[in-house]
Amino acid sequence: MSEVIAVGLTDAPVADRALAWAATRARDRRQRLRLISILGGAVGVVGEDALVQGLLAAMRERAERAAAGLRAEGLEVEVIVERGNPTEKLIAAAEGAALLVIGSDHRGPEAGATRGPHGFRIVSTASCPVVVVPDVELGERRGVVVGVDGSETSEHAVAWAAAEADRLGEPLIAVGAWVPLPSRSHGHYPEQYLQNMQALTEENLSIALAGLRGRYPDLEIVARAERGHPAEMINRHAATARLVVVGTHGRGAFRRFVLGSVSYDVLADLAAVTAAVR
Repeated sequence: MSEVIAVGLTDAPVADRALAWAATRARDRRQRLRLISILGGAVGVVGEDALVQGLLAAMRERAERAAAGLRAEGLEVEVIVERGNPTEKLIAAAEGAALLVIGSDHRGPEAGATRGPHGFRIVSTASCPVVVVPDVELGERRGVVVGVDGSETSEHAVAWAAAEADRLGEPLIAVGAWVPLPSRSHGHYPEQYLQNMQALTEENLSIALAGLRGRYPDLEIVARAERGHPAEMINRHAATARLVVVGTHGRGAFRRFVLGSVSYDVLADLAAVTAAVR
C-alpha cells in the first residue's frame, strides 16, 4: 500500500482545511504528503508566457511555504507545481497515492450555490480514495458515517470507515436504508412486507459489520437500518458527523463517468468531510 497522501492546493480558503485534514492523517498514519498545485486557464496567447511563469513562481512559493511548516513538524513533504488541465494534472500527480484530499468551497446543504463542482469529476476519475473537505466548521460533531448496501464497493467503504473511526476514536455509524416497492395503493403496504424489509436490512448490516469488533475491540459500532432513500438517510446522519464514507463504482469503459446515484447525492449535499472509496 502506498504511504503517500496527495493534496490538491488552491488559493481558496478551504485549501487550508483540506491540508490540515491531510496533515493530521499523515501524522497518525506515518504517511508522506504530496502537495499538488496546478495552474489552469492558459491558452497560449501572445504575452501570456511571462504571466504564466510569474503565477507558477507564486504558486510554488506558496506550496513550499506550506511544506516548510509541515516539515518543521516532522512530516515528509514533496511539492509538485505544474500547468495544464487542473483535473487531469491532479489525477496524474496523485497516481499511486493512498489517498487524494481536495477542498470544496461548499458550506453545507443550507448554503446554496457555490463556486465550482463538489469534486465529482475528480472522484469519478481518481484511482485512489478521494476525501472532499467542505468549508464547514465541524465543531463538536462526532462519528464516522458509512453507507452499507451489501455491494463489493460497500465492503471497501466499511473497511475504510472502520479504520478511520478507530484512528479518530469516533463511533462508526453504519447506515443501511431500504425503500419499498412502488405501490399502486397509495403507499399502503402489508405490515409483514415492511417488517421483512426491515429485518433483511438489519441482517445485511450485521453481515457487513461482522468481524470488525475482533479487529477493532475498542471501536463503538452503531448500526442503523432505516426506511428511506439511502442518500437522504446518510445525509441526515452526516449533519452531525465528522466524516462520511461512501462507496463509488463504475461500469466498464464508463467507469470514469459513473459515481452511482447515492455517492453523487451525498457529495452534492456535502454535509461533512466525505470520503469516496472504490
